[in-house]
Amino acid sequence: MTSFLTHRARVHDAQLPLHRRHSALRTCLTVFAPYGLRATYHHLTLSAAIPRRLEADPDALARAVEELHEARVLWLVRAEEYAVQRRAEKQAGRRAVPNPRPWWLRSWWESPERAWFEDPFRHPSLRLSEYVRRQNALLDGADLPGCPACGDEGPRVLSSTGHGWVELCHGCAWVLVPCPCGQRHRFVPETPFNWNGIWQRAHMSDDGMPNPHWPASSHSDAARRTLGKPKPVNHDEPTRTTTTAIS
Repeated sequence: MTSFLTHRARVHDAQLPLHRRHSALRTCLTVFAPYGLRATYHHLTLSAAIPRRLEADPDALARAVEELHEARVLWLVRAEEYAVQRRAEKQAGRRAVPNPRPWWLRSWWESPERAWFEDPFRHPSLRLSEYVRRQNALLDGADLPGCPACGDEGPRVLSSTGHGWVELCHGCAWVLVPCPCGQRHRFVPETPFNWNGIWQRAHMSDDGMPNPHWPASSHSDAARRTLGKPKPVNHDEPTRTTTTAIS
């Protein structure tokens, strides 16, 4: 079984070639990735300012893995508490899994954050530890304002499924109100992407800042964060967007 701590140490090992340290970071992500592997990696490239050329800032890899480690520690504590709770419930004869399931046990294809797996640029902008704290608080029954994932309190976005509409968070595309048919639908990104492009950080510049010419035209950081987003919905005067989600 892959050891997170072993590969975390390799990310920090300045004696290793950068490509091996980078690969060790990816291995850490296969063990723990709150936004999904691709979206979490994309998040870390931004938060840790990982440049397109790793040689320009080797320390960025250490910053990235430490942010991931900080969030993982918080998750491990809460996961152990949940495990103790479930053992006690089973001993008392309550074997049914509570609903909703803990955030780390949700199936991505049935979860409100499905868009992050299908469009890795649409994840929350929160630090990973902040996201984990927020999810743990919700699991414990806290009533937090805004989007459950990112806390955004802005206007919601309508996205067509072809036979109905879903309401998405403007900040991270979390499904706030699902399609009336009761089924989860695929989120179709407006801007095509591929994993190699993300992994090679085509969206980043050598100075660790977002590439202003990615994907094809210049975007400010705010605009880049909202790539593929439909226009916000004014619920006083609802509008229909052309962004679609298909079954």
